[in-house]
Amino acid sequence: MSIAGQNLKYLRKLRGWTQEEFANKLGIKRSLIGAYEEERADPRLDVLEILADMFKLTLDDLLLKDLSDTSGSYLAKRRQQKMMTADRNIIHFVPVKAAAGYLASYADTEFIDELNTFTLPMLSGGNYRAFEIIGDSMMPTPSGSIIVGEKIENLSDIKSNQTYIVVSRNEGIVYKRVEKDGRSKNKLTLVSDNPQYQPYQVNAEDVVELWQAQMVISKVSQQQRWDVNSLASMVNNLQSQVSTLKKKMN
Repeated sequence: MSIAGQNLKYLRKLRGWTQEEFANKLGIKRSLIGAYEEERADPRLDVLEILADMFKLTLDDLLLKDLSDTSGSYLAKRRQQKMMTADRNIIHFVPVKAAAGYLASYADTEFIDELNTFTLPMLSGGNYRAFEIIGDSMMPTPSGSIIVGEKIENLSDIKSNQTYIVVSRNEGIVYKRVEKDGRSKNKLTLVSDNPQYQPYQVNAEDVVELWQAQMVISKVSQQQRWDVNSLASMVNNLQSQVSTLKKKMN
C-alpha cells in the first residue's frame, strides 16, 4: 500500500475541506475518499493526477513522500500557518445542511474536525462556533445569516434577554433571546425578535449546548429595513409579550 492515501488525507485537512467537498473537487464519490484515507484502497491514477495538479505536486511526491513530514517546503509552511491559527480561535462553521449531523455528533471530535473553519481577528480568548440560521423569527437579522457564538459552559451564566444559539434535543439548533424562568431553574424561555412569533419554553435538561451570540455575518443585500409602521407594531407587540411574561413569572 502506497503512502498516497495518507497524503490525500493530509492535503484535504490542510485546506479544511470535508470528505464530501473534497470528493466533489476530485469528481469522485465520498465513499472513495474514505477508502483512500483509511488505506482500504489505493487512489486511482486519474485521481492522483488531479490532486497533483491541484496542489502543484508530482506523482512521485504523492506516492513516495510523507508530505506531512516535509520540512522547509511550501506544504510545510502551509501546515505551520494552519497550526498557528489554533491559538487565534479557529471557528468551526455549522451550515444548515450539517445541522442534523451536528445534533447527533456535537461531542464527536472527528465530526467537528470535518467542519469548515475560519478565524476572525476581532475575537480572542474564547471557544467560538458559527451557525447558519434560516427563517424570519429573529428579524431584522435576515435568514441565511451566520451567528458566531461563544460557548457557555454553565446555564447559570446565562444573561437574560441576550441572544444565544441554543442546541437542544427537542428543538434542534435555534437562535433566540433567552429568559430565565423566575419560578423554575429547569425551564428557559426562548423569545424571537420578530413579534409575530410567540415565546416558548424548553427544559434546561434538554439543552446540550449554548453559544452566546458575539457577531452576526450577513450579506449587505440581505439586510432588512423597517418602516415606521413596522417598528411601531414591533414595539407594541414586544410590550405585550413582556407583560405576558411578567404575569407568568409572578
